[in-house]
Amino acid sequence: MARDRKIRIGIVGIGNCAASLLQGIEHYRENPDGYDHVGLMHYNLGGYFPGDIEVVTAFDVDKRKVGKPVDQAIKARPNCVYTIRESIAKSDVTVKMGHILDGISEHMKSYPEHRTFLPSEEAPVDVASELENSKAEVLLNYLPVGSVQATRYYAECCLDANVSLINCIPVFIASDTKWAKRFKDKGIPCVGDDIKSQIGATIIHRTLAKLFTDRGIRLDKTYQLNTGGNTDFLNMLNRSRLEGKKISKTEAVQSQLDRPMEEEDIHIGPSDYVPWQNDNKVCFIRMQGRGFGGVPMDLELRLSVQDSPNSAGVAIDVIRCCRLARDRGIGGPLTSISAFAMKHPPQQLSDNKAKHLTQQFIDGAIER
Repeated sequence: MARDRKIRIGIVGIGNCAASLLQGIEHYRENPDGYDHVGLMHYNLGGYFPGDIEVVTAFDVDKRKVGKPVDQAIKARPNCVYTIRESIAKSDVTVKMGHILDGISEHMKSYPEHRTFLPSEEAPVDVASELENSKAEVLLNYLPVGSVQATRYYAECCLDANVSLINCIPVFIASDTKWAKRFKDKGIPCVGDDIKSQIGATIIHRTLAKLFTDRGIRLDKTYQLNTGGNTDFLNMLNRSRLEGKKISKTEAVQSQLDRPMEEEDIHIGPSDYVPWQNDNKVCFIRMQGRGFGGVPMDLELRLSVQDSPNSAGVAIDVIRCCRLARDRGIGGPLTSISAFAMKHPPQQLSDNKAKHLTQQFIDGAIER
């Protein structure tokens, strides 16, 4: 019997990340040959291609998106994503009203409408039933940072509906032993937590930290400051929502050092919201260390990227790895792709080792 090639996904949060992912899937589907494979880590991943991914259900809470077809919703404010394609194919999937819970920070209400969320007055749907009825296999969590209750709610829905969870935000599910056991016991693969970009602030910072260690340089002090103008950065002006984010980003760097730095000597996290930057993220990294004979050295770096396409380039591989795990009957957190793709995975590894193990998983040489 021929294998169904379609990978049926659901998305929670039809924001910039979702818009970039869906535009990108369409781009690679319409360009199956040639140079347009640029930007992918894998075009063919275990027999699955970008064009095999299909959105079958979607959830949001903004009245400009709820009730709209997905192809229209990704264009609605406050989305401000870099355009990969002017349009995607018309979708018969309508965005359903999700559950707000702690998904919208109170301070967002004081910003202009085109920059913030406008909650819908529609009644929330039964998410688990929607997942089952749509026959979704994988759910991507793109909720705002700090949405702890909401993320746990959608994780419960995944468990009820036998749907894999890809947790792209810093609320700990795959890396929490209790949640991990629940997914494993039900035989449902999951990946998390807090997605890395292809070339972003975290992956560069941790790579440099590993380089310092490998070359015998003692890293004494470091910071990573980030600015951006999308709703993610606006949401993170509420510092009370950043506990998981700071833990996730800091541990991602600390894990590459031979000895952890003192808390006061390492600062990693969002710095400010600059509206005119839109989805452009600018990162500043400073590293102060000592080399041979204790001689001091400093490194400063500035990185400018389009934030959402940067993470979509990773999500497109994670989705296909989840499908491979489902094909193989594997449940629980997928440790290799989580270590490669996420800032706070169940097991921190060097990026080179995580890449190697991920390829082994794709090839079927290791289970997870």
